[in-house]
Amino acid sequence: MEPAGTLERGLSVLRALAADPRRPARATDLVRATGLARSTVDRVLGTLAHLGYVRADGRDVVLAPRLMELGEAYLSGSGLRDAVAGPAARLADELDESVSVAVRDGDGVRFVAQVTRRRRMSVTFRVGDVLPASRCAAGLALLDPAKPWAEDDQLIEPGLIAVAVPVRGEPACAVSVVSHTSRHTVAELRDHCLPALRETVAEMEAALAAPGPQAAPSTPAPQAAPSTSSPQAAPPASGPSALPAGPAGAATPATSSSSDAAKEAKRELGMGFLQSLARGLAVMVALGSARGGVTLADCAKVTGLPRATVRRAVQALERLGYAAARGTRFTLLPRVLELGYAHLSGLTFREIVQPHLADLAARVDESASVAVLSGDDVLYVARVQTVSLMSVNITVGTRFPAYATSMGRVLLAEQPDERLAAIEPRRLATRTVTSRDELRALVRRAAADGYALVDQELEEGVRSIAVPIKDRTGSTVAAVNVATHAGRAGNDALVRDVLPALRETAAKMAADLAYTGAVAAE
Repeated sequence: MEPAGTLERGLSVLRALAADPRRPARATDLVRATGLARSTVDRVLGTLAHLGYVRADGRDVVLAPRLMELGEAYLSGSGLRDAVAGPAARLADELDESVSVAVRDGDGVRFVAQVTRRRRMSVTFRVGDVLPASRCAAGLALLDPAKPWAEDDQLIEPGLIAVAVPVRGEPACAVSVVSHTSRHTVAELRDHCLPALRETVAEMEAALAAPGPQAAPSTPAPQAAPSTSSPQAAPPASGPSALPAGPAGAATPATSSSSDAAKEAKRELGMGFLQSLARGLAVMVALGSARGGVTLADCAKVTGLPRATVRRAVQALERLGYAAARGTRFTLLPRVLELGYAHLSGLTFREIVQPHLADLAARVDESASVAVLSGDDVLYVARVQTVSLMSVNITVGTRFPAYATSMGRVLLAEQPDERLAAIEPRRLATRTVTSRDELRALVRRAAADGYALVDQELEEGVRSIAVPIKDRTGSTVAAVNVATHAGRAGNDALVRDVLPALRETAAKMAADLAYTGAVAAE
């Protein structure tokens, strides 16, 4: 397959998957949706799985959070994130109404920021969603930016009203205040919001007019993600088959170029890996590496690819409506957000960690859980239990005292001494640590080691090992553990055989959470 054509075929598969991401899709479904040959679809899916953009769920194929880096590249490179996120959030707080920011995308408008007020009747737009421009306030404001404002009096849906003001800049956008007729008439909403809305628009226009950072050739473009241990993660060619902040630390190391990573993946997967597709997607992300776009030379430096390869990929992206020329620079267009961004940005914490938890449980053949700290307890928020004659019986929503569990000690590891001193450990089993000084020492050891192992302190016969799950700032937000009966595995075996798998799983969870911005809730 010719390189540009391969990129186009790969993007057509992604569009087919993103068209209805809640509906499971199999390779045969994608063949029908795209008109591509089965062998081509299998190779595309194998490549996308290796890159971490899709994953296998049995025989189904689903979008994976790492795919969000394509949309993140647009949001970052356009400058919209820095210009509108803060002002939109402050406006929503001031007015106590939902606030949206949208840009033109063909005959529609696509949302690039959404700050929703939590009510029984609330707005459900997501970043990446698209609406007809002629039937919403943001679209009407962008269709005629000479007008000072535009109104949506239940055009898009009964009961939904909005007032929008155009934001003049590059790129142009419109900010809307959205409410419901149970709260205001459209005239009341206009009177309520216009003064503050105009001030916010002025702030956004000033931010968009400010010079942005130039291209940084050392910025890494996306690399091929490490292949997983699951045989279904990368199907062979012949087999079946609010504005979130950008991820920190989720990209692969800058020491390896896209070219090197693609070559390594090609050697590993052979004909099942489409190197030209991986390179084209790396170019796509690199176009968002600097506000205002990048030149072909900049893109070649970012990706480590030949300039001719970059040019062919950019030309393909232009034909598909994902990129455009701005003089000598090339920028991504909002259509990039159609590639699953809205769906993936709406995933819950549990939905993100559960597939990784299932892989972990299958890998070590033991039950695995994720928990958060809730007061002095650990609260289980995700769980995969193995089928066994003798197993640890715990369900989501279960609470245990944090001091007597491996996940609890990992979660307490960042707490100050006065917080630990307030805990009153009591005996739950023969081996439960009840000394505050000893508990503090064990928690500090967990912080130093990066894991905690608890041997029959919660209950006789229950042994567990846990590691932290970090957010994009490096703070612990949850913990993942493996629990077993003491007769099945000793402490040394857990450290030797289970701890590496635990750490690898926690890293994958952290990377996905960084892309989506999902947070663990008590």
